[in-house]
Amino acid sequence: MSTFINAYSPTNLRFLLEGLLVTVEVSIISIVLSYIIGLILGTIRYMKIKYISVVVGLIIDIIRNLPLLLIIFFTYFGFPELGIHATPFWAAISALVIFESAMLAEIVRGGIKAVPEGQMEGARSNGMTYLQAMCHVIMPQAMHMMMPALLSQFVSLVKDTSLATIIILPELLYHAQIIYSQNTTYMIPMYLIIATMYFVVCFALSLFAQRLRKKLGKGA
Repeated sequence: MSTFINAYSPTNLRFLLEGLLVTVEVSIISIVLSYIIGLILGTIRYMKIKYISVVVGLIIDIIRNLPLLLIIFFTYFGFPELGIHATPFWAAISALVIFESAMLAEIVRGGIKAVPEGQMEGARSNGMTYLQAMCHVIMPQAMHMMMPALLSQFVSLVKDTSLATIIILPELLYHAQIIYSQNTTYMIPMYLIIATMYFVVCFALSLFAQRLRKKLGKGA
């Protein structure tokens, strides 16, 4: 018991919260950017624009079949070779955005394909352009259907931030490792508390997504 009390000292808890803040910051920025880019890429791939959709689809398939850890190494060690110097913070965000955008693009494409074709035909017959029909008729229905898959991917993104420990990103897991490296008896208490913190963040995200889905459902 004394081990847990000492491990959860105010100093250690404050240090862990600093790491959690970095985890949340990286997650939020990555979720927003990857969602926007994934939405664009998924729509382009669905629309089957000559040549462009093929190239976009090829890039998406390549990225989806690469380990995220490899992409993290590339953004941190490879970008400088290209003249792009990024801190661990932005290297981690870049890697997560690249990987998650490809994953989300497929979710978006699948969500759009799940909308009955008659919805597009009905919108066009009422005088809407293709883009108007996509924005006002197809996408709202697709968003409602793909919300569970999007939530699952966002939760995975939050957990994947821990992989950035390898490039010394001062996130939650990295701070926990620093604490128990000074006293190995703190290892179990540290893993328990960071598991709790990850659960709280991911559960809060799921609750937000559920409320958003209900709101979209009422709006529809």
